[in-house]
Amino acid sequence: MEGKPVRESISEYAELALPTDANALGNVLGGKVMHLVDLAAAMAAMRHARRPAVTAAVDSMRFLHPVHISDLITLHSSVNRVFHTSMEVGVKVETENLMTGRKVHTCSAYLTFVALDESGKAAPIPPVIPETETEKRRYREAGERREYRLAMRNRSKP
Repeated sequence: MEGKPVRESISEYAELALPTDANALGNVLGGKVMHLVDLAAAMAAMRHARRPAVTAAVDSMRFLHPVHISDLITLHSSVNRVFHTSMEVGVKVETENLMTGRKVHTCSAYLTFVALDESGKAAPIPPVIPETETEKRRYREAGERREYRLAMRNRSKP
Protein backbone atom coordinates (compact mmCIF):
# COMPACT_ATOMS: atom_id res chain seq x y z
CA MET A 1 0.00 0.00 0.00
CA GLU A 2 1.47 3.33 -1.06
CA GLY A 3 2.00 5.95 1.63
CA LYS A 4 0.59 9.48 1.74
CA PRO A 5 2.26 12.63 3.03
CA VAL A 6 1.01 14.14 6.30
CA ARG A 7 -0.03 17.29 4.40
CA GLU A 8 -2.86 15.36 2.72
CA SER A 9 -4.52 14.78 6.10
CA ILE A 10 -4.18 18.33 7.48
CA SER A 11 -7.58 19.67 8.45
CA GLU A 12 -8.82 22.85 10.07
CA TYR A 13 -12.16 23.46 11.73
CA ALA A 14 -13.38 26.70 13.27
CA GLU A 15 -16.43 27.58 15.32
CA LEU A 16 -17.59 30.64 17.23
CA ALA A 17 -18.12 30.06 20.97
CA LEU A 18 -21.77 30.87 21.66
CA PRO A 19 -23.70 31.41 24.93
CA THR A 20 -25.42 28.03 24.48
CA ASP A 21 -21.96 26.43 24.91
CA ALA A 22 -21.33 28.06 28.31
CA ASN A 23 -20.84 26.50 31.71
CA ALA A 24 -21.91 28.16 34.99
CA LEU A 25 -18.80 30.37 34.91
CA GLY A 26 -19.59 31.72 31.45
CA ASN A 27 -16.82 29.80 29.68
CA VAL A 28 -17.25 27.09 27.06
CA LEU A 29 -17.92 23.65 28.50
CA GLY A 30 -14.90 21.36 28.39
CA GLY A 31 -17.11 18.67 26.88
CA LYS A 32 -17.97 20.98 23.99
CA VAL A 33 -14.26 21.50 23.27
CA MET A 34 -13.70 17.73 23.51
CA HIS A 35 -16.51 17.18 21.00
CA LEU A 36 -14.87 19.62 18.58
CA VAL A 37 -11.50 17.89 19.07
CA ASP A 38 -13.10 14.56 18.11
CA LEU A 39 -14.66 16.10 14.99
CA ALA A 40 -11.40 17.70 13.88
CA ALA A 41 -9.50 14.46 14.44
CA ALA A 42 -12.11 12.48 12.50
CA MET A 43 -11.74 14.83 9.53
CA ALA A 44 -7.98 14.25 9.38
CA ALA A 45 -8.36 10.48 9.88
CA MET A 46 -10.94 10.07 7.12
CA ARG A 47 -9.03 12.42 4.83
CA HIS A 48 -5.98 10.19 5.18
CA ALA A 49 -7.70 6.77 5.08
CA ARG A 50 -10.40 7.78 2.56
CA ARG A 51 -12.79 5.49 4.41
CA PRO A 52 -14.87 5.66 7.61
CA ALA A 53 -12.79 5.94 10.77
CA VAL A 54 -13.93 5.73 14.39
CA THR A 55 -12.43 6.98 17.64
CA ALA A 56 -10.73 4.15 19.54
CA ALA A 57 -9.03 6.19 22.28
CA VAL A 58 -8.26 9.69 23.46
CA ASP A 59 -5.10 10.42 25.40
CA SER A 60 -5.39 12.77 28.34
CA MET A 61 -6.43 16.33 27.61
CA ARG A 62 -5.39 19.22 29.81
CA PHE A 63 -6.91 22.65 29.36
CA LEU A 64 -4.29 25.40 29.47
CA HIS A 65 -6.74 28.32 29.17
CA PRO A 66 -10.51 28.70 29.26
CA VAL A 67 -12.46 29.36 26.07
CA HIS A 68 -14.55 32.49 26.43
CA ILE A 69 -17.91 33.11 24.84
CA SER A 70 -17.46 34.98 21.51
CA ASP A 71 -13.95 33.54 21.02
CA LEU A 72 -13.21 31.89 17.71
CA ILE A 73 -12.18 28.28 18.37
CA THR A 74 -9.85 26.93 15.69
CA LEU A 75 -8.75 23.29 15.63
CA HIS A 76 -5.77 22.07 13.58
CA SER A 77 -5.48 18.32 13.02
CA SER A 78 -3.29 15.87 11.11
CA VAL A 79 -2.30 12.22 11.14
CA ASN A 80 0.95 11.74 13.05
CA ARG A 81 1.52 8.03 12.40
CA VAL A 82 -0.23 4.93 11.07
CA PHE A 83 -0.09 1.50 12.74
CA HIS A 84 -1.68 -0.83 10.13
CA THR A 85 -5.44 -0.42 10.97
CA SER A 86 -5.10 2.38 13.50
CA MET A 87 -3.60 5.84 13.38
CA GLU A 88 -2.71 8.59 15.80
CA VAL A 89 -4.17 12.01 15.04
CA GLY A 90 -2.92 15.16 16.75
CA VAL A 91 -5.22 18.12 17.37
CA LYS A 92 -4.21 21.59 18.52
CA VAL A 93 -6.91 23.96 19.76
CA GLU A 94 -6.41 27.72 19.61
CA THR A 95 -8.81 30.46 20.57
CA GLU A 96 -8.86 33.97 19.21
CA ASN A 97 -10.46 37.04 20.72
CA LEU A 98 -11.95 38.54 17.57
CA MET A 99 -11.93 42.08 19.05
CA THR A 100 -8.24 42.13 19.97
CA GLY A 101 -6.80 39.43 17.70
CA ARG A 102 -5.11 37.76 20.69
CA LYS A 103 -4.62 34.02 20.07
CA VAL A 104 -4.11 31.47 22.84
CA HIS A 105 -3.19 27.78 22.70
CA THR A 106 -6.06 26.25 24.68
CA CYS A 107 -5.25 22.53 24.59
CA SER A 108 -3.87 19.70 22.50
CA ALA A 109 -4.86 16.06 22.27
CA TYR A 110 -3.84 12.81 20.63
CA LEU A 111 -6.56 10.46 19.46
CA THR A 112 -6.38 6.94 18.07
CA PHE A 113 -8.69 6.16 15.16
CA VAL A 114 -9.42 2.85 13.45
CA ALA A 115 -10.39 2.74 9.78
CA LEU A 116 -13.34 0.51 8.83
CA ASP A 117 -14.05 -1.52 5.73
CA GLU A 118 -17.46 -1.97 4.10
CA SER A 119 -18.46 -4.62 6.66
CA GLY A 120 -17.45 -2.50 9.66
CA LYS A 121 -14.22 -4.40 10.36
CA ALA A 122 -10.81 -2.80 10.94
CA ALA A 123 -9.17 -2.05 7.60
CA PRO A 124 -5.54 -1.43 6.62
CA ILE A 125 -4.55 2.23 6.30
CA PRO A 126 -1.91 3.63 3.95
CA PRO A 127 1.27 4.62 5.82
CA VAL A 128 1.81 8.30 6.50
CA ILE A 129 4.97 9.95 5.19
CA PRO A 130 6.39 12.71 7.39
CA GLU A 131 8.28 15.31 5.34
CA THR A 132 9.14 18.24 7.60
CA GLU A 133 11.27 18.11 10.75
CA THR A 134 8.14 18.78 12.86
CA GLU A 135 6.26 15.95 11.15
CA LYS A 136 9.22 13.60 11.68
CA ARG A 137 9.35 14.52 15.39
CA ARG A 138 5.58 13.95 15.74
CA TYR A 139 5.96 10.61 13.94
CA ARG A 140 8.69 9.47 16.39
CA GLU A 141 6.74 10.71 19.42
CA ALA A 142 3.59 8.93 18.20
CA GLY A 143 5.53 5.65 18.26
CA GLU A 144 6.62 6.33 21.85
CA ARG A 145 3.05 7.15 22.90
CA ARG A 146 1.81 3.95 21.25
CA GLU A 147 4.33 1.87 23.19
CA TYR A 148 3.12 3.51 26.39
CA ARG A 149 -0.57 2.94 25.50
CA LEU A 150 0.07 -0.73 24.75
CA ALA A 151 2.05 -1.19 27.97
CA MET A 152 -0.78 0.40 29.98
CA ARG A 153 -3.37 -1.76 28.21
CA ASN A 154 -1.39 -4.94 28.92
CA ARG A 155 -0.85 -3.85 32.51
CA SER A 156 -4.58 -3.49 33.11
CA LYS A 157 -5.43 -6.97 31.77
CA PRO A 158 -6.41 -9.49 34.49
